[in-house]
Amino acid sequence: MDRVIARRRRYRFGLRLFSHLADHRRVAAADLVLSLILAAIAGAINAGGFIAIGRYTSHMTGYVSELAGAIAISDWVLVGIGMGGVVCFIAGAALSAILINWARRHTRWSQYALPLILEAFLLAVFGMMGVVAGGTPGFAMLAAPLLCFLMGLQNATITKISGARMRTTHVTGIVTDIGIELGKGLYRNRAPDIPRERDVRADAGKLKILGAVAGSFFVGGLFGALGFSHFGFGFALLLAGILAICTLPSFISHRRRARRRL
Repeated sequence: MDRVIARRRRYRFGLRLFSHLADHRRVAAADLVLSLILAAIAGAINAGGFIAIGRYTSHMTGYVSELAGAIAISDWVLVGIGMGGVVCFIAGAALSAILINWARRHTRWSQYALPLILEAFLLAVFGMMGVVAGGTPGFAMLAAPLLCFLMGLQNATITKISGARMRTTHVTGIVTDIGIELGKGLYRNRAPDIPRERDVRADAGKLKILGAVAGSFFVGGLFGALGFSHFGFGFALLLAGILAICTLPSFISHRRRARRRL
């Protein structure tokens, strides 16, 4: 009997968690689960995108470095590619902020679902474009800016959701924070004349979350590489479907509330 009750509680908790993934009412567990999902998708797009079009697109460090190097050697084609990637990433982040703030002022219920469903739609467009025209001359030059736009859109969205505590499209900052927490854990508080409240202590909870997000990015990258290698651009449709499913509860809840007002 106790097992049945516990199973029901876990089932209800799972449903409640799923309903809050893209909802305006945030809970810590939903933030973590959404961060893990988005990190996995970003990893899949980054690694799989490299196999599909020969470029990494989830972070701008490489693009900015490439842009600087291209200017130095006067390679204006590379300058255009680097500039296009950075501009598209910024445009995606800006659009995410516009959608979230517009929804916050006008509907409130779907403020985070809007940029996520847009990302799902554009990811599906990328997949269908690849199925139809992948491998044709110039396709990669069109697809890379689109993926950069998607990553900017996603990164800004999770930044707004988490209150700037989390990023999902790159792991440099996450790995840095892991190193900081490990350093705190290795530090020995040996001075007896220093008050205990000033002791250096690692945040074990934060370390677990950071490790989980970094691991999710890695696993997503692994599956993305395998998926794009075996199934081609059609694998992007699966990623788009996962994103769309995450937004469904928010839109359904919004529609129900709209009906009640009528």
